[in-house]
Amino acid sequence: MNRPESMQISYNFALYLLQSINILILSQMKKLLITLIACCFTASLFSQKITVTSGSVDFIRNQKVVQLIFTYEDMVVGRMTESEYMEKKISDYNAKEPGRGDIWKKAWIGDREERFVPKFMELFDKYLEKYGIESGYSDSQGAEYRIEINTDFTEPGFNVGVVRKNAAIDLTCKVYKIATGEEVATIRVRNASANNFLGTDFDAGFRIQECYAKAGRELAQFFIKKAKLK
Repeated sequence: MNRPESMQISYNFALYLLQSINILILSQMKKLLITLIACCFTASLFSQKITVTSGSVDFIRNQKVVQLIFTYEDMVVGRMTESEYMEKKISDYNAKEPGRGDIWKKAWIGDREERFVPKFMELFDKYLEKYGIESGYSDSQGAEYRIEINTDFTEPGFNVGVVRKNAAIDLTCKVYKIATGEEVATIRVRNASANNFLGTDFDAGFRIQECYAKAGRELAQFFIKKAKLK
């Protein structure tokens, strides 16, 4: 049975419209896929990287304890010096609520010993203990080598619910032979960044703490691989 001419025109138009929609959807999906690939590639460019810039990590072999010292000399926070960053945060918080900035300052400094250092050492030890190596802090007895870990850069990040930015840290680790003071290696850790996938890391201290945890884990694994620990 032949369709009336008007029905045939409507049918052809509907078919054309459907094909156009399919082409548009495929085009948008292609653009989305390209964007996702680009994002993944960009993320890989800025992923954590550990490099030995001088010396060798072979010192770690046959050690029972390695002394760790943490410093924050000339640290940059975001795009500011640490002093500039602290002054701004203290001023902004005190303007909103008198005394709040001073409380923030106490937490900013206190988190180093209470959260950052313990988390770094916890993960560092977790991966090296199977090789009979543990971290010792400050004046640890029996250590032949000292690793001075300076935080060069801190990105505190933020999380306001719908928008977030991961925290990240850069470290320079200088290794010294304690008996002679000889520098045996320099190791750089770049972009140690940890993401809380539950999205509950609203506290900057927690975000930064997780970066130190990741840095401790990755540095331990780096030693294991590069020094070929058995």
